[in-house]
Amino acid sequence: MPVVTTDAESETGIPKSLSNEPPSETMEEIEHTCPQPRLTLTAPAPFADETNCQCRAPHEKLTIAQARLGTPADRPVRVYADGIFDLFHSGHARALMQAKTLFPNSYLLVGVCSDDLTHKFKGFTVMNEAERYEALRHCRYVDEVIRDAPWTLTPEFLEKHKIDFVAHDDIPYSSAGSDDVYKHIKEAGMFVPTQRTEGISTSDIITRIVRDYDVYARRNLQRGYTAKELNVSFINEKRYRFQNQVDKMKEKVKNVEERSKEFVNRVEEKSHDLIQKWEEKSREFIGNFLELFGPDGAWLLCRGTTLQNAPETDQRAGKLRLGVILHGYCIL
Repeated sequence: MPVVTTDAESETGIPKSLSNEPPSETMEEIEHTCPQPRLTLTAPAPFADETNCQCRAPHEKLTIAQARLGTPADRPVRVYADGIFDLFHSGHARALMQAKTLFPNSYLLVGVCSDDLTHKFKGFTVMNEAERYEALRHCRYVDEVIRDAPWTLTPEFLEKHKIDFVAHDDIPYSSAGSDDVYKHIKEAGMFVPTQRTEGISTSDIITRIVRDYDVYARRNLQRGYTAKELNVSFINEKRYRFQNQVDKMKEKVKNVEERSKEFVNRVEEKSHDLIQKWEEKSREFIGNFLELFGPDGAWLLCRGTTLQNAPETDQRAGKLRLGVILHGYCIL
């Protein structure tokens, strides 16, 4: 790859090596030594100052069409995406996934703005800068993390990190006195749009927390956090703790009701079983009783003698024996 001069700048302030103009001078060929995309995800992505691309070969401007063909073959296309990435969520990850897969051979650099810049131009964050840096390092699509990234991309920054394209959603981002901080990037042909994920954002998550503040405050008091740590007043602390006690009582009552229902269900099942067994025994008793009396309804005391035509003393004895037998069946 030939070395080219990079002193001249285009009208947009971006070096000619990154603009649409062809290189003006060639010298000896120098091989590219740009860092390659991560292939084995067994460690977090490095920080830029750890990688510090020292490749001496020139970074010639690529068109989007060329980049999508996988050229140049001797180096990856260096794509840059930046943001605050507070409360890192699936919307952030999907945006980075799109940036990483824009071209067949991409090296994704992600810039994360510091707390000072973010609080100055956007507002207070939930996570501090160190936590936000670390969250990005563990995203599978990220090859390199740039800490303390600039709010507005300068030609010097683009040149230092040898950035080919900048990926971001194409909604104009007004900030720091500009209607669109990516306007000069778009004019230079270096901007590639990504799509936002509907239904999820850092603001949405914070809104949910604010809306359900009482629920989270009560939960964390139960888990051992102090009222001071949660910035809860004395009166609210007592109110939350009382409500927690009420909820515990409700839960106990609910458990008692459920156990009672289970007991009643078991009793009903036992009752059905007992009734079914009694019906079976009743049928057996009736069958045996009919066998004893015979089809004519007369019980044979002895051969050829029935209870009706037997002598009176035998009738009394027979009735007594019949009562004993019937009593026995009743016991069964």
